[in-house]
Amino acid sequence: MFQANLTSVKIFFFLGFSHYPKVEVIVFVLCLLMYLITLLGNIILISITILDSHLHKPMYFFLSNLSFLDIWYTSSALTPMLANFVSGKNTISFLGCAAQMYFSLAMGSTECVLLSMMAYDRYVAICNPLRYPIIMNKSVCVQIAAGSWVTGCLTTLVEAVSVLQLSLCGHNIINHFACEILAVLKLVCVDTSMVELIMLVITILLLPMTMLLICISYAFILSNILRISSVDGQSKAFSTCTAHLTVVVLFYGTALSMYLKPSAVDSQEIDKFIALVYGGLTPMLNPIIYSLRNKEVKAAVKRLLIRNPFYTVLISALNNIGASTLI
Repeated sequence: MFQANLTSVKIFFFLGFSHYPKVEVIVFVLCLLMYLITLLGNIILISITILDSHLHKPMYFFLSNLSFLDIWYTSSALTPMLANFVSGKNTISFLGCAAQMYFSLAMGSTECVLLSMMAYDRYVAICNPLRYPIIMNKSVCVQIAAGSWVTGCLTTLVEAVSVLQLSLCGHNIINHFACEILAVLKLVCVDTSMVELIMLVITILLLPMTMLLICISYAFILSNILRISSVDGQSKAFSTCTAHLTVVVLFYGTALSMYLKPSAVDSQEIDKFIALVYGGLTPMLNPIIYSLRNKEVKAAVKRLLIRNPFYTVLISALNNIGASTLI
């Protein structure tokens, strides 16, 4: 059945935002800006955590994984749309569509698991600070990160194969700007109840269950923070956790509204804009939220700039200009 699809449907056409011609250019510009900022921000954050030894900690190891994941996530979701807008074709091959659907969904699924593991890391750091280096040692961190990636990629493989083996009956017009799995599923002309059941089970495991783990972790964290007598200690703990919670609310809020709405609700037009939020906006905000609210990251940036010879020459030149002006 899968081979039949390869021969019967060789190319897909995206409707994208063609129903909103006045909005198309605005969406393209916004998506391009989001993509460029996402690439720049996440690459900088990964570079900083690798180059600065002060950031060789579990929290920043997981953050680097999140940044790497977000680069792939945004690239798989937005790059084809941007390329199609420039070329004016709005098409994608069957294999290209399958690859895009798998990678974007796999990165999103991995992020669900990774965010819950990052919440557990914060729980151990705040609630068991003395045992933190032992519990979250290097080996455990690598296993947690690898487990997140494997879980996300394998569960997505099950979903993608389940959908792609169904008969499309020649339907090849996708009412979306990307090969999003729910949009592709609407092209299927046979009974999809079994596939929908599989997707529902996996979605519940990846969204509400991981979100429940995050809520439990932060319930313990909040309880522990409130027992801290130092106001500065409370403020530092709240600041660290607020960044993570901001990302969680943005990501899970949009994903839940997308994948757990009743099947009878037809909101394909709204789904496109929701997809832009969790596929473009959230990955862009991740490095901004974590870096701007994090003193350790700011200090690491300053140390790296100071070690840069160009920066030293620039500071020296500015000091000389200032001195000559005073004379």
